[in-house]
Amino acid sequence: MITHASGPAPAEDRVPAEEAGRTGWKVRLREVRPADRRTLAGFDRSRDPQVDGYRHWATHRRGTADSGDDCHFAIETLHNRTLVGSIWIRTDPSSGWFSYGIGIGAQHRRCGYAADAVAVLLRFLFEQRHYRKCEVSINGGNFASLSLHGELGFREEGRPRDTELRRGHIRYPVLMGITADEFAAHHPFLAAARGPERLWRGRHWRTRRRGRHWRIGPAPAKPTA
Repeated sequence: MITHASGPAPAEDRVPAEEAGRTGWKVRLREVRPADRRTLAGFDRSRDPQVDGYRHWATHRRGTADSGDDCHFAIETLHNRTLVGSIWIRTDPSSGWFSYGIGIGAQHRRCGYAADAVAVLLRFLFEQRHYRKCEVSINGGNFASLSLHGELGFREEGRPRDTELRRGHIRYPVLMGITADEFAAHHPFLAAARGPERLWRGRHWRTRRRGRHWRIGPAPAKPTA
């Protein structure tokens, strides 16, 4: 069972020991705190119904008691500890299977937080909790999520015929899955695609201001014939 240490909040420059295995390049997965609830509920109110399909926080907040490895994590940035979303995990330890649902606040999308959070979760459950397969169901109209999971190494496994007509749009689920072996094989390619590790850079990253005494160094001498 996943446990969470109690006590005062950690210092800004330290990562709690229990979160070390749930820390990526941009985000960390931590326990949901009472102070997070208003922010997560606000993400639901600002959602795009055609993309999100359901209210992530309202759907999963009812399961307050963890069962086995079932839990609900907050997604927090490493740069300034901003809460940007949450991820809910459902597991079947006897078969080595798990699934999840992830929600990112609209104002925090397209920053790479969802991809990093999912990669952290897969690494944690495959390598540390020894699960063997992950399966997810994605709205067929959510092309961004389908593309994200494809880049992470998921493969499409089926398109059930259950369709739903909502606000003039036909919705259908796409089942995608990845095994522990496939993730391990894909992980080096994922790291190479991301480039060098830069924890502090994001969409709002800016270069530091240069002081008034800053000068450009001398240009290299041109070779002489």
